[in-house]
Amino acid sequence: MGTYRMCVCFTRKFKIKESGPPPDVKEAFKQYAEGGNYMTVEQLHRFLVEVQGETGASISDAVRVVEQVLQKRHHMSKYTRKHTISLDDFHYYLFSMELNPPIVDEVHQDMTAPVSNYFIYTGHNSYLTGNQLNSDCSVLPIIKALNRGVRVVELDLWPNNDATDGVHVYHGWTLTTPVELIECLKSIKEHAFSASPYPVIITLEDHLTPDLQAKVAKLMTQTFEDKLFYPESECLKEFPSPEELKYRFIISTKPPKEFLQAKSSKEKMENSLKGKDSDEQDDETSDSDSIQHNQDDEDHDDSDHESRPPGPCSYKGLIAIHAGKPKGGLKEALKVELNKFRRLSLSEQALEKAVSSQGTDVVRFTQRNFLRVYPKGTRFNSSNYNPLIGWTHGAQMVAFNMQGYGKYLWLMHGMFRSNGGCGYVRKPDLLMKVGPNNEVFDPKANLQVKTTLKVKVYMGDGWHLDFKQTHFDQFSPPDFYTRVGIAGVPADNIMKETKKIEDDWTPVWDEEFTFPLTVPELALLRVVVREYDMSGKGDFGGQTCLPVWELRPGIRAMWYNPIISSSDLLILLFSMLIIKLLFLYDVCDSWILKHSLQFAFNYNHIPLNNSKQNDD
Repeated sequence: MGTYRMCVCFTRKFKIKESGPPPDVKEAFKQYAEGGNYMTVEQLHRFLVEVQGETGASISDAVRVVEQVLQKRHHMSKYTRKHTISLDDFHYYLFSMELNPPIVDEVHQDMTAPVSNYFIYTGHNSYLTGNQLNSDCSVLPIIKALNRGVRVVELDLWPNNDATDGVHVYHGWTLTTPVELIECLKSIKEHAFSASPYPVIITLEDHLTPDLQAKVAKLMTQTFEDKLFYPESECLKEFPSPEELKYRFIISTKPPKEFLQAKSSKEKMENSLKGKDSDEQDDETSDSDSIQHNQDDEDHDDSDHESRPPGPCSYKGLIAIHAGKPKGGLKEALKVELNKFRRLSLSEQALEKAVSSQGTDVVRFTQRNFLRVYPKGTRFNSSNYNPLIGWTHGAQMVAFNMQGYGKYLWLMHGMFRSNGGCGYVRKPDLLMKVGPNNEVFDPKANLQVKTTLKVKVYMGDGWHLDFKQTHFDQFSPPDFYTRVGIAGVPADNIMKETKKIEDDWTPVWDEEFTFPLTVPELALLRVVVREYDMSGKGDFGGQTCLPVWELRPGIRAMWYNPIISSSDLLILLFSMLIIKLLFLYDVCDSWILKHSLQFAFNYNHIPLNNSKQNDD
């Protein structure tokens, strides 16, 4: 019972409803328990095969499920019934993330293709704890990213200003405080494979003299030892696979040049201070995100001016993925060389410009080469951009500020829940195919609908356990509504919303939505809960994001926890949303699901002091 004060003398009381198994769960239990009060192992096995789509499940798998449920729910197990479960036990199993996850929680894709055939979980300015201007540089955000499964870490290397002849990592031309390179390397080595065994790529933004480059090469070889991958030949025709590079470290940067580059960088900064548009100017010449100029100085691949002889222990010898642009414009930069691969970096603005006029050229380039996309230089608050522009054109490294929050970061995390969360997601075949007339996939083309996803939003529960009674409204329980939609190619993008349920901590919407999908292979399901207020914006109640192509058939559970607020307070959430998913039909994709799906979502990433977020 919740009590809200209306004025000095009056109060209002609202009863909090207890949630139980939703109708679909009761119906399934009744059907497979054949009207009885308990479900046997044999009956559960039939349910797993016919409803959950687990065609390979055996009787022993059903026995294991029953034993796990009884052990967790009934502490005095020796006095409980054996090998049967009640309706409440059945409900507990279906909404247990541990026992019944909605997507495959292990690596299941082919990992033997070249690394360029995968989307890679990529961080931007990985050492920053906050904004791009004056936050601290630390190893902590690097560690946090690696523990989450991020596989590409970016370090900006600058000479130490004191007499120690050291190397610092910080965001140049800003007030960010530096951190020692050796500390970053040690942290990367220690935490690199805590979440995934697949290779970690370290992209370097290099502002060093030849002597300091040699020192960096020595630090890396001493730190990573035999785990550091470098090609034995400069003429690799294609890059090795993630499987071949398990537990290895890969270095990617432009080949070294004479230290005259430092003078060039200074001149670029001075020019930008005179009023030139640094983003547009430097997109043609380098990869950057500083305030004044582009720091990722990958203007041209002038590797003839190397400062040290090549070799395994030389700075150049450690670079496995060469970055840089050929001389000329964007058309020249997107040229594909049959016997060579490289990494091209574009700002989000440059990518948008490229795909507007040369979208298929970008797709063709990424079939063999690496494309890294990074935030524009004016994102001082470490916000992010739409990652799907890059993904739908095959960009492997869509670099994000992992310390931020919001819709686009949710999409990033949702994408890389795929493939067991290992940080590598195999690009769909449509991005890799070349037609008989040399045509490639065009995300803007008018495509036929491949399948239709039907989403039924049933109910939500648990907010009263996570938030104070007056968190959403001072005078009454919250008025929740849900926004459901698809993020994908332009033709599939859409958001719809339920009606609002007034004064209810446990709302029941029971509304159904239909989403035709032209490219389900690149579609993400978005679910956002908000609390209505008069401003029309609404307070943020929670969200989740799932890759459509990974959804498992049957009734499943989805729990997101913990979350981190902006004050770094650790909070565990128990709020859930019950929704039902159904794929109506399928044209040609064998992976499309055929069964009804039901999920319980637990919401995460709620910045407590910024509840009015834009999720459009």
